[in-house]
Amino acid sequence: MARTLRVGETPLDKTSSDSAFRVPSSELPTEGALFVVATPLGHLEDITLRALEVLKTAHVIAAESVEHTRTLCRHFGIGTRVMRYNQHNERAQGPRLLARLQKGERVALVTNAGTPGVSDPGLVLVRQAFQAGIRVMPVPGPSAVTAALSVSGLRSERFVFAGFLSGKQAKRRRELKELAAEARTLVFFEAPHRIREMMADLLDILGEREMVLLREMTKFHEELIHGTAGEVLGRLKEDNSRGEFTLVVAGKDEEPPGENPDPGLQKRIEKLLDQNIMSLRDVAQQIAREEGIPWRKVYRACLRARRGQEREGSAD
Repeated sequence: MARTLRVGETPLDKTSSDSAFRVPSSELPTEGALFVVATPLGHLEDITLRALEVLKTAHVIAAESVEHTRTLCRHFGIGTRVMRYNQHNERAQGPRLLARLQKGERVALVTNAGTPGVSDPGLVLVRQAFQAGIRVMPVPGPSAVTAALSVSGLRSERFVFAGFLSGKQAKRRRELKELAAEARTLVFFEAPHRIREMMADLLDILGEREMVLLREMTKFHEELIHGTAGEVLGRLKEDNSRGEFTLVVAGKDEEPPGENPDPGLQKRIEKLLDQNIMSLRDVAQQIAREEGIPWRKVYRACLRARRGQEREGSAD
């Protein structure tokens, strides 16, 4: 089995030929164009063949982090010049990149992971290119948002991407309250030094909703935690110093239309929850296994029972 490669590692055995990553050069524009290129979240082999071709044939790569992108380029034998372009120098570098584009050069815009402009630098340069009449071309690929949704088990036909909420608690809580009535699935990003505070606020304001928390997606230390908000918070380790987090949270009262709870099932769930021995997830797994009922249906019934207990407790 091939070992997962991490950003910063050099492969021990690289046998792929350069031609394996070629696409017809005729597909690339000869005039100036800005390519917005998605790059791996962590596993270097997740890059697309087209992205490799664009990076190899561009006149310059505008990167959020020069060293980070050079690691990717070295891995695939790409010798294109890399220059720094991020939120700290975009005012100075933007006009220089536009000048190169207007001379007919091809510029590849990349960030450290995923797709530029999605909670990452890139928006300003894309708007400047549009205003200057420069051709802008997407080179799609890895995205933390869609990757997280695909393994969440939550509805993904409609969702709200909220990105990073405010680092200030008062404002973050206001932002969460604005989303509390949202029926669509919610997707958030969060930094490791704020994840516990963010999760505590989410639990307090949105309640015990089903959710998935992902850390270090596609990397060596990848972690996925599924459960209610309280369960996920309880399983968070103190040392979460690596990588950013992606949170996928069920919308308000998410359940299939027309699904009526079975009274007998609800009573059994309530009895097990009252014993306070097993977690919500464990209760759902036990009943689903014993009764032959789909786990997700039992889990939704568990969530209804927990909400009912909370309402009774607040009424007391």
